[in-house]
Amino acid sequence: MAGLYFEEFSVGQTVKTASRTVSEDAIFNFAGLTGDYNQIHTDAEFARTSPFGQRVAHGLLGLSIATGLIMRTGLLEGTVLAFREIQEWKFVKPIFIGDTIHAVLTVNETKALPRIGGGALIANVEVRNQSDEVLQKGALNLLMLSKPK
Repeated sequence: MAGLYFEEFSVGQTVKTASRTVSEDAIFNFAGLTGDYNQIHTDAEFARTSPFGQRVAHGLLGLSIATGLIMRTGLLEGTVLAFREIQEWKFVKPIFIGDTIHAVLTVNETKALPRIGGGALIANVEVRNQSDEVLQKGALNLLMLSKPK
């Protein structure tokens, strides 16, 4: 499926992504990739004594999974030029091993940028778990291609 062009997005448009369960393997792979082996993520005995009572996923792992789920919708396939900015991202609640998360993207603003052949799309994003609780939220500023003439 080809992605949507800048002109095909409208303010208020909302998309819910597919879901993904966050596994222990995903957390350890992310720790290996980033070098962040903080005990709250990797040491079950240590994490039991934390305010969370168990290991939690890295906050940036949740954001990374959310961007991947957004890409899987096909909305941006071949039409996104760049992820320009992450705005006001908040880590509201922890993501635990076994949580199944999805993202809800809502177009908040569009701004034509003819000099780049497209425009900026600002979308509010919420990362939610299987109980529909908001775990993370913020906005993505994306540069999108215009429809070919």
